Amino acid sequence: MRVLVLGGTEFVGRAFTLEALTLGWKVTTFNRGRHEPAEGVTALRGDRSAPGGLAALERGEWDVVVDTWSWAPSAVRDTAALLADRAGSYVYVSSRSVYAGPVPFGADESAPVVAASADDGDGDYAKNKAGAELGAVAAFGERALLARAGLILGPYENIGRLPWWLTRIARGGPVLAPAPGELGLQYIDARDLATWCLRAAEQGLGGAYDVVSPHGFTTMRELLEACVRATGSDAELRWVAAEKILAAGVTPWINLPIWLVGEDYDFMHGSDVSKAVAAGLRCRPVAETVDDTWAWLRAIGGQAPMRPDRPAVGLDPAVEAALLNS
Repeated sequence: MRVLVLGGTEFVGRAFTLEALTLGWKVTTFNRGRHEPAEGVTALRGDRSAPGGLAALERGEWDVVVDTWSWAPSAVRDTAALLADRAGSYVYVSSRSVYAGPVPFGADESAPVVAASADDGDGDYAKNKAGAELGAVAAFGERALLARAGLILGPYENIGRLPWWLTRIARGGPVLAPAPGELGLQYIDARDLATWCLRAAEQGLGGAYDVVSPHGFTTMRELLEACVRATGSDAELRWVAAEKILAAGVTPWINLPIWLVGEDYDFMHGSDVSKAVAAGLRCRPVAETVDDTWAWLRAIGGQAPMRPDRPAVGLDPAVEAALLNS
């Protein structure tokens, strides 16, 4: 199989590149060249946001195109239109953020989507992803696979969520943990996302799929205890009630990554993913994701890269200490 990965050097795009290479596929990447491509790929250069930036894609044929774009939908519209006659499937890595809120617990792909246009310029994240889906479908029709991912974790993460927990727990001592520990979590390891999407495209699947682990695949306790084991630290998880944490002004998802409450929890950790599971989605154990992410962090000196367009995450040590001592 011949796959074109638009991007292909950071986090999710890198996962697609590496998984495709593992499958023995011929991989071409297309990006601005700000990061070194993986060994064994054909690297094309171009800037999708600049006039004439798609010139390097005017020739060539591929079985599968993978697109992780998160900005102006018009860039996906233009790229998909250019490739429609020279590619078999178009995998667009979208997001469950496309659903119009509030999204009830147990919602699936039939939930309403926010209003957007494939012709839009850069806007908010939800409209960017929804508009990009429309652009992919306009060009590829049923050959467009829309992978609506939720929380994505794993090695090379450049958002800082799992890396923050690992780094904090590695420091040891009492660690604030949001109760209840049995709170079910949904996420997808970037490598499992990539493998499923590539295999689904190979089989000719199209349409929208929510691609995260089944509800309750793991819990907050299992995740954080896996972090303790991976780092080998003397960290002591101290479970504090959500009400107390919120009263201290702590913001879920930002100050305490991954953790959510109320409607936000229902949306992010309550998806019905039976459609993707029936189509072959398999998720590796949480301990493997944690172990591999910690090994990667150690290999790069302990400081994870951060996307400049995303807010910094993490809890102020003084706030944590105050909560633990109150």
